[in-house]
Amino acid sequence: MSIFQSLNISASALTAQRLRMDITSSNIANAQTTRATVNENGEYEPYRRKMVVFEPKDQSFRSFLEQATNRSSTPGQGVVVSKITEDDEPFKLMYNPSHPDANADGYVQMPNVDPLKEMVDLMSATRSYEANVTSLNASKNMLLKALEIGK
Repeated sequence: MSIFQSLNISASALTAQRLRMDITSSNIANAQTTRATVNENGEYEPYRRKMVVFEPKDQSFRSFLEQATNRSSTPGQGVVVSKITEDDEPFKLMYNPSHPDANADGYVQMPNVDPLKEMVDLMSATRSYEANVTSLNASKNMLLKALEIGK
């Protein structure tokens, strides 16, 4: 195990959480966007909420076998963003007959973004980011103290 492995793990988590915060911010910014994409019929669709999916960096069979048999000499290798998915939740209908995107009944399809849910997700990502910064600083301080021993 490298002495810098803890720094690499924290750095991968910081990168992943930063992307999670960026996607959440994009969701909040587009919470009222009714013309985000064009579907196969040539009609506009509202913005769909996006979500970040994480997975461990090392996904090899060998790593899973070593973990299952408790022979793993190394802890986790960090985290990576495997994909960004769209939420399949249906769009919200809002009655506003004067809106340019209203249908014949006067309803407008609004994005499936819940600002409250997004704020909770943003706070969670921020706290995770802060925890990883604390872990990174602790690892850095331990390495500095180890260097001082040699003086």
